[in-house]
Amino acid sequence: MKAFLKSKEMSVAVIILLLCIILAFISPVFLTADNLLDVVKGNAVLGILAIGMTLVIITGGIDVSVAAVTSAVCVVLGKTMMFLPDSPLTIVLIFVIAPLFGVLLGSINGILVAKIQIPAIVVTLGMMSIINGLVLYITNGQYLNSSNFPTVFLKFSNFSVFGISIIIWLFIITAALTWYILKYTLIGREVMAIGGNKESAVRVGINYSKVQIFVFSYMGFLAGIAAIAQTSYTKAVDPNGMIGLELMVIAAVVLGGANIMGGRGTIFGTILGVLLLGIIQNGLILAKIDTFWQKVFTGAIILIAVSYDHIQYKRSQKQLSKIEVEA
Repeated sequence: MKAFLKSKEMSVAVIILLLCIILAFISPVFLTADNLLDVVKGNAVLGILAIGMTLVIITGGIDVSVAAVTSAVCVVLGKTMMFLPDSPLTIVLIFVIAPLFGVLLGSINGILVAKIQIPAIVVTLGMMSIINGLVLYITNGQYLNSSNFPTVFLKFSNFSVFGISIIIWLFIITAALTWYILKYTLIGREVMAIGGNKESAVRVGINYSKVQIFVFSYMGFLAGIAAIAQTSYTKAVDPNGMIGLELMVIAAVVLGGANIMGGRGTIFGTILGVLLLGIIQNGLILAKIDTFWQKVFTGAIILIAVSYDHIQYKRSQKQLSKIEVEA
């Protein structure tokens, strides 16, 4: 309990609480149930991608192609739904096609990083450029609107359970599944071991390549789920709609306490990071701050958070070195 109270997650939770109190005074609308649910719903896609990015960052990697992969899956969904029947089978097919296509793209990243040993930032930057180019070529930069979608999908998009949108439930289920994988499965423990100390993990028999392929494939899998949530939320496919989202995804993970250099990160912390970004953006809108200042403010927070995390990491490494020398 004491460790949690001193953790970075607790610090983020306190910041969120203080922001909520301040924003409640600025706008009485902020603390209404509808607004808070809108904040979560509007950031569900960010949250799903951030959950996957947490695993990648824990292992010391990075994936800047997540937004591009999600856009590609959205386009595949939009094109596919034009030919699917207006029946419940369509929803089943969507939940098969989207994750599988996401896994395919994610596994390419994983194989290049693990087998050819190209740095993850280089691989995913290249994939981002390739995928964005192909998406624009295939769509010619044009929207696909809801008139192309089966009615059953539109009904699914508006579906709620206990008054909570299906989009939020996708976020909740994704977070719970990933938490379970990290906590109770062998591959989850291997992810944490690789993040803690790669050399030691390899010495005890953990297959580093397998873990790398898994985390990037799982990132692709969640990009497929995020594409379903995104298409459900907007009821359209915008080829350019997710450009730049990868930076927000990484920021949410780092704000939630993950170390950008790897070795540390939690699902709970990532959820807090997503909520913090969502509340900041919602608060700026309610405070009627101009759009360009919203981007400046959000960017400044990201920069400060990453810088602070890196400084803390360097300090901890120096302290560790000092202890080893004294020993």
